[in-house]
Amino acid sequence: MIGRVAGRVAYKGDDHVLIDVGGIGYVVFCSDRVLAGLPPAGEAAALFTDLLVREDILQLYGFPTLAEKEWHRLLMSVQGVGAKASLAILGALGSDGVSRAIALGDVAAIRAAKGIGPKTAQRVVHELKDKAPAVMAMGAGPVAAPGASVPADEAPAASAVAAPAPATGGAAQSEALSALTNLGYGPGEAAGAVAQAAGEAPEADTAALIRAALKLLAPA
Repeated sequence: MIGRVAGRVAYKGDDHVLIDVGGIGYVVFCSDRVLAGLPPAGEAAALFTDLLVREDILQLYGFPTLAEKEWHRLLMSVQGVGAKASLAILGALGSDGVSRAIALGDVAAIRAAKGIGPKTAQRVVHELKDKAPAVMAMGAGPVAAPGASVPADEAPAASAVAAPAPATGGAAQSEALSALTNLGYGPGEAAGAVAQAAGEAPEADTAALIRAALKLLAPA
């Protein structure tokens, strides 16, 4: 199993990228969103990958985070959703958008993806609704982008390192979800409240998401 590919972009096609890893080129199929975020030819790139194995084909699919890769795996488990449809959904909504749509039962958001009909969208939401809390709990997750080492003499002194910024996006949703479940809310209702709060304020940090979600769960 090939779980991650890191190297240099050789070229980008309409639906795939060729990544040169030590002289070996890996063709990795990606959503439009992921392809747009990759650097131009010659620059370093990395993707988490899922290998599709069939009798007559071997194809790699690439994702910037483990959460997005997990949604791809789950979407593929739904009847009528193949790799192309999964990439269409993820390309249209992104990992966080898919989490929100499924947690909130938003069939229309799933249906907005190219090639996804109403029945398929309903199946996606119905079959994966209970899976949303676990994927949301992954947060932004590790990013596949290649890291760069910093020489010891160029690393900043400990006293000069700024305090980390408050978590936002997927990380904030993960932390808020954890806090709400610790307060005794069920994973499903907590995920739905966090998803709605994040949809209304995408840049909210953890504390803001918790406050907003609590207002939804226990309105005054």
